[in-house]
Amino acid sequence: MENEFGVLSRVAGLFSARAFNIESLTVAETLDPTVSRITLVTRGDDRVVEQIEKQLKKLIGVIHVSDFTGTAHVEREMALIKVRADETTRAEVMNIVDIFRGKVIDVGPKSFIVEVTGDEEKIAAFIDLLRPLGILEIVRTGKVAMHRGARLMFSGNEESVQQKEEQLA
Repeated sequence: MENEFGVLSRVAGLFSARAFNIESLTVAETLDPTVSRITLVTRGDDRVVEQIEKQLKKLIGVIHVSDFTGTAHVEREMALIKVRADETTRAEVMNIVDIFRGKVIDVGPKSFIVEVTGDEEKIAAFIDLLRPLGILEIVRTGKVAMHRGARLMFSGNEESVQQKEEQLA
């Protein structure tokens, strides 16, 4: 989408007006500062997803729409979790963090803030193991995704995308 005021609002408004639920939403600037990328997760049958895609393409400021369903892609999200970590549980929290290749990013006298990145299942498993130790707070990003291999997403300059894809092929 164009990195301009109001474009994200129009996208969210489309979902709201048609009673489609947004399960996850991540937005950030791309290599081209005039273009932002939205990674949006919603659910619906093929007809609903096709309808959403067509309506998104009509919105002013939307440059490109791609449905990742059924494509070879990588997706990740990140979670920050504040967990109780007193002298009796610190070692156990550290073991779980190490197993999941997470990071302790803040240490307090009675808690840790830990970071884990991965797919939805990995993060759910991590949370399940920490829950009995006393999760105090959780915040998660939305998903981000990229196509595997040489396929690239549009980022504002179609010629540039084609040249980069040729370099990867």
